[in-house]
Amino acid sequence: MIKIGVISDSHHKSDVAGSAINYLLNKKADLIIHAGDIVEISTLKALKNSKIPYVAVFGNNDNALKDYAKSFKIFKEPKIFNFKGLKIRLMHYPYYIKNDADIVIYGHTHYFAALKSDSSLILNPGEICGRKKPLYEFAIIEIYHDIGALGDNSVLKFNVIKVQSKILKSPIWQEFSVEI
Repeated sequence: MIKIGVISDSHHKSDVAGSAINYLLNKKADLIIHAGDIVEISTLKALKNSKIPYVAVFGNNDNALKDYAKSFKIFKEPKIFNFKGLKIRLMHYPYYIKNDADIVIYGHTHYFAALKSDSSLILNPGEICGRKKPLYEFAIIEIYHDIGALGDNSVLKFNVIKVQSKILKSPIWQEFSVEI
């Protein structure tokens, strides 16, 4: 099983983003993805200090972070990359959605969405900043390889977990399995 934590739209809530990153560290995430609108350098430091591999893209509010692109692995969108045999398409804006990867991740809208389209999982983890609704939220994707009946075809199976907390000084994270 591969476990990927997905965060987006942290804006000025680096403390909440840090709490989510620590949660993912405790859950033994293999990778953390940030889908943009990072805004705070402290969020980037929390990602880097976690020692979990991560990939991030710039959002429309990340102009102040341009000088940190190389030292903190922030990319222009769309960023297409491979991780443990999975092709991942990462972007902030949903405008670049294409069904050309195993996992397609976007942010910007601040609303959680998860759906299966052909062979792709398309996911928006919602907002970690809690600006558009009274929730902090992010997602965990668990990926399993399901071997076909004859043992010749490996099919990817996705389990999406929405992780959320009410707006509190110290988030209390709760997990909800999502049907896709």
